[in-house]
Amino acid sequence: MQQTNKMDLKQLEDVMKDPEKTQISSDHIQNKPPLDSATALQAFLDHIPISSIPGIKNSPELQVLELNAGNSVRDAIELLYKNNMCGAPIADVPDPDHTTTLARFLDRYIGFIDLASIILWSLQKCENDHIQTKDNASDDPGKSGFFTMLEQIPLIGQTKIGELAKSFLWDSFFPIRLDDTLFHVLLLISKHRLNVVPVIERPDSQIMGFVTQNAVVQLLLQSDGLDWFDGIADKALSEFRLENEDHVIQVYGDQSVAEAVQILCGNRVGVIAVVERGTERLIGNMRRSDVYLLLENDNLYHKRVTLTMEEFIHTDTSKTGSDPTIERDIGALLSAGALRLRNSFLPRMDQPVTNKKTDPLKQAMKNLAETKSCFSFLVDDSQHATGVLSTRDIIIQFAPPCVDSSFHGGGFFESALEQTGCKIENGTVFCDH
Repeated sequence: MQQTNKMDLKQLEDVMKDPEKTQISSDHIQNKPPLDSATALQAFLDHIPISSIPGIKNSPELQVLELNAGNSVRDAIELLYKNNMCGAPIADVPDPDHTTTLARFLDRYIGFIDLASIILWSLQKCENDHIQTKDNASDDPGKSGFFTMLEQIPLIGQTKIGELAKSFLWDSFFPIRLDDTLFHVLLLISKHRLNVVPVIERPDSQIMGFVTQNAVVQLLLQSDGLDWFDGIADKALSEFRLENEDHVIQVYGDQSVAEAVQILCGNRVGVIAVVERGTERLIGNMRRSDVYLLLENDNLYHKRVTLTMEEFIHTDTSKTGSDPTIERDIGALLSAGALRLRNSFLPRMDQPVTNKKTDPLKQAMKNLAETKSCFSFLVDDSQHATGVLSTRDIIIQFAPPCVDSSFHGGGFFESALEQTGCKIENGTVFCDH
């Protein structure tokens, strides 16, 4: 964010500390009536616009790919793979008897699905049903033994994506407009457990890009140096309640890739730790997205039952042909760049992101932002993985209070509200004046 916007954030913070101020020299809210304490907090985040993120507007060559609910599993995988996309929204099959030429946006899409989920479903279906395939790979360029399996087993390859969507939708579909703000995105991600939020320009327009959880973390870091941000972000990770602070799904380095795939499927987690048998030392990790390597390499696919995880995590995942201009900045986390299948900026599987519980939250945020990762393993002095920190864990600490009494605001908001004489009770904001 530019320096002028950084000044805007500081001025907005001043309003929260002193709601009686009647004027802020900010282009966004200059000469507007004074804000009361209850609305000052929302105003702060409502002045960090999504449109300010570099890369949010697609260039013509970076169009968002859509899948159709009528696409087969094989066609969907091939489309995503060929277009170098790790996921896409699913458009509903149009009703030929429908007389309306333009359906409402929310009626057009049934959700968002990621390539890894389709691959994992296919492999699990093949293994669980004990379906045998011929042990040969396709000679066609860009194909692999995995595609051969899909061709040989119509029960898997010809299943319609629309029939599977409800089983493993990566996200429900809650689009935001380009003129929405960080406040709205935080609310959606926190309450609906979204990994990506689609961005549209108008209610009837096509999707122009996506905001990822990692992009939100980078936006939050723009408040670095503000008192009420630092009051939370400078606390040690041990002071926060994290979803998996004492729980890690792991495999040993001498276990097979096939076993790891089954663990990913059975636990529905985004990452598993790879540890050394005997010492339990963390030596790597396997993300759900890494299963696409089974499409890229015939040998990996065919040897998945005998190939060990220690061998797999050392697979060279460096890619050629990536766009360094997109990958250098936050634009890589949006638009088509956000969903690129082959991202050379992601850490290698044998170089997992780690933090200690004594590390401040801000340091963990910077680690994840710099590596474009969604997970950091919490490790002790012996490099034993004791827990997992996710970008959603971080966002929850900055989540806005909600009118739903079952939802509780994060510490960032509670701390800020206390400074304005307000508090949260049963999901509702109360002020002393």
